[in-house]
Amino acid sequence: MASTWEGVATTLVATRGDALTRYAWFLCGSADDAADLVQDALVKTFGRLGNGFTVASAESYVRRAILNSYLDGGRRRTRWRRIAHLQAVPDAAQSPAPASESRLDLWNELRKLTQRERACLVLRYYEDLKVDDIGTELGISAGAVKRYLSDGLGKMAVALRDDATPDDNKADRGALNAHRS
Repeated sequence: MASTWEGVATTLVATRGDALTRYAWFLCGSADDAADLVQDALVKTFGRLGNGFTVASAESYVRRAILNSYLDGGRRRTRWRRIAHLQAVPDAAQSPAPASESRLDLWNELRKLTQRERACLVLRYYEDLKVDDIGTELGISAGAVKRYLSDGLGKMAVALRDDATPDDNKADRGALNAHRS
């Protein structure tokens, strides 16, 4: 059944569809956006592939297409923000629940990172790729990957300290940025 591209696509979605959606969710953080990323990646991948691909090789193409679509979307949003100066960006609302004030959500901290930092962290700790492999995947040098990982982990370490208050986090981030300048 998996000898034609239709069979490969069907088998891939049936066996690895949930894993692909989780991968996309870790990148973008929204179930709806993750499903859209996977769907777009499948269309891009199988819209141009011919016969002869296995499910494993097709999955790697789809994963790469998911990552590229996510990064391209971020570039488009960044470009748009440069020209749409009147666009209002709401500040993050503090949680009204007192219990949640003592614990910071990992996902909220990931969302505060730049796209490259988040992509490097997800590829390193979710995909379990090595620094050189991440560099190859993103098309950047190993040194840049190390810098993105270091910056992202540093920001997350400051934000996720057990005894830190929100004011401490702002002061620590300012000191971290001043140190790196």
